[in-house]
Amino acid sequence: MSDITVRPLGVEDWEQYRSVRLTALAESPDAFVATHADEEAEPEQFWRDRMERSTRLLAEVDGEPVGIASVGEVGPQKPEAAQLFGLFVRPEARGSGVATALVRAGAQVAAEQGRAQLYYWVGTDNGRAVAFASGFGFRPTGLRRPMRVVSEDDGEEEVAMTLPLGGDRGGIPSL
Repeated sequence: MSDITVRPLGVEDWEQYRSVRLTALAESPDAFVATHADEEAEPEQFWRDRMERSTRLLAEVDGEPVGIASVGEVGPQKPEAAQLFGLFVRPEARGSGVATALVRAGAQVAAEQGRAQLYYWVGTDNGRAVAFASGFGFRPTGLRRPMRVVSEDDGEEEVAMTLPLGGDRGGIPSL
């Protein structure tokens, strides 16, 4: 595979983000709370507003979009932290380092914003995602919430995993 590039998108890139986001919703409907039908119907202003609320990252290989992720605020209760969300890699690019490149870029964005931690919510039953996040240096916290994605199995949970971004990283190599 060619080199992976990751770049932040600006408000003017809303159509490109929309295209990849709708692809994500169509290809992995069980991974997101939103639906393809709902978001496809949203007007331009919805997408422009979304671009301003969080940093949207686009991964490309040979100029073709292969993944997205977003970095945003956790909320007023944790001003020192950011969260990574909406991570998606096209099926044909999975296992090629795209997710790692997106997470690394997301951690860099959060660090540049002066954040000390990066949170990432992962389904407790999603062993692959937990292993990926752990291998990257994320550690589970005591924070749990019900899965926000509708599933057949009631009671599924997500765990907040956190990655320290500066200072003592507990033996985790710097990004």
